[in-house]
Amino acid sequence: MGMIIEDSVRNATAYYWGERTSTIDWCEENYAISNYVAEFWNTFTNAVMITLAVLGIQSSIRHKHGKRITAMYIGLLLVGCGSTSFHATLKYTTQMLDELPMLYLCGLALYSLLEINTDIVHGIKVPILLGLFQISVTLIYLFWIQNPVFHQVAFAIMVLGSIYLAFRRLNELQISKETRRTMSRLHIVGQLGMWGGFLVWNIDNIFCHQLRSYRSYLGMPLDGILQLHGWWHIMTAYGSAYLIMWAHMIKLARLGHDHLFSVRYFMGLFPYIGLRQPKKID
Repeated sequence: MGMIIEDSVRNATAYYWGERTSTIDWCEENYAISNYVAEFWNTFTNAVMITLAVLGIQSSIRHKHGKRITAMYIGLLLVGCGSTSFHATLKYTTQMLDELPMLYLCGLALYSLLEINTDIVHGIKVPILLGLFQISVTLIYLFWIQNPVFHQVAFAIMVLGSIYLAFRRLNELQISKETRRTMSRLHIVGQLGMWGGFLVWNIDNIFCHQLRSYRSYLGMPLDGILQLHGWWHIMTAYGSAYLIMWAHMIKLARLGHDHLFSVRYFMGLFPYIGLRQPKKID
């Protein structure tokens, strides 16, 4: 997502992906590290989102938590892969692969929360309505209002709808204090990740020229610390993953299985919903 264009002299066709065709460009200097990757830091920081998504997919499939839960993690994976391709190439087609899957992920989350039970309750009308909304936004964005702000507004509407519905589902549950603490932690960390990412995203946009100056002074690899759009990727990757895990735990609590699962960590860094470890008895 974005509203700025920060061109640099490194947009010539001499580079591997040729001239930039995307409608937006970010504060990171283009092709500064590699002739094959337009925005190096903005590309590879998406590895965090891809890792979190793969862990979620594996856990959901392994424990048979349902196609709708798995679909949310697949949506997160598509966002991470789309963002990787966009920042690596700065092409208009890959820009769409970055932006539109974000909208589709929210649609999947909204549908999963509406159809929270194992059996389908609302029939085919809900996916049809959500699909029509998604198709309409996609076509308007592609052929009429080619302004990232339009996409951001549509995305915000879907996010707010998903969060509202998640709270409604949560209030319907009779759950233990331990499960409620787990869900509160997932929700709070998720919100902190999203809002913290939004903060650094804006700082990167507003103070781009100052940040470029500081990065030039620091040089490689310390300049990566001030690549704030990359930090936006990392923070929103965790924020999105935690909010999906929040919805995941709501589904498990609805089915009465929440006592069997908790937040686990791969390599101590990457959270996912896994089976509880049995408590050790001394």
